[in-house]
Amino acid sequence: MLESLTERAARGTSDGETQPEAAILDNGRGRGAHVLVCEHASNFIPARYGQLGLSDADLQRHIAWDPGALGVARVMARELDAPLVSCAVSRLVIDCNRDPAVFDAITLRSEGTVIPGNMDVSDAERARRVREVYEPFHAEVADAVTAKRLAGQVAVIGIHSFTPVYNGTQRPWHVGILFDRDESLSAPMVAALREDPSLVVGVNEPYSPGDRVYHTLDRHGQSQGLPSVMIEIRNDLLAAPNQQEEWGMKLATILKRIGLPEGDSPK
Repeated sequence: MLESLTERAARGTSDGETQPEAAILDNGRGRGAHVLVCEHASNFIPARYGQLGLSDADLQRHIAWDPGALGVARVMARELDAPLVSCAVSRLVIDCNRDPAVFDAITLRSEGTVIPGNMDVSDAERARRVREVYEPFHAEVADAVTAKRLAGQVAVIGIHSFTPVYNGTQRPWHVGILFDRDESLSAPMVAALREDPSLVVGVNEPYSPGDRVYHTLDRHGQSQGLPSVMIEIRNDLLAAPNQQEEWGMKLATILKRIGLPEGDSPK
């Protein structure tokens, strides 16, 4: 459990209900040229949802968040002196890396597990989750990107983690680099990671934009003509804080070495 993020997410309202603060901005005054985003940073579910009918053990699983991703992102934010925008509410409430209009923005089943609290979501409840979680998160990302654009160049980087086994299939990759039309960051990142012969590097693996996982980066990066890339790290490699530190340092070092592409990226 990400205690510090969970504590920051919980805010008391006048009627005593726990209200999530959906977007957490770290290092907002960072002077580096990157904006980091971590949509699946937390497994926090507001009390009114009753854990969506899931057990404590279920909420520790990848279905609820990306274990280790926030730790890596925070190290990268420190090393790159970059703003980091994290979502402080579980993707099971609403996935901020999905267009709210698509069917799995509020998922009914994840990795074979039925999500009882999402089975009969009304239009009003869906709109509430969009208003209270999705919109504040994306407004914070937009503000961070806009501030950087006023100061000069900016690239948008997403940090995620993935499971070693998915639906019974072993995943061999240690890290995956995901991209869409813009390869200005992804190509040099893949090349740099492959300099380490011990790493198995996925190229648009274990996911690709065709899996609808590029929503945030397209909305705030690629569609705005800005370099963007998604980083996926296998979560068994992030189980301990020192592993998160190591990966954060590795990735930040690569991004420093690459720098930012000249000019705008293709739209």
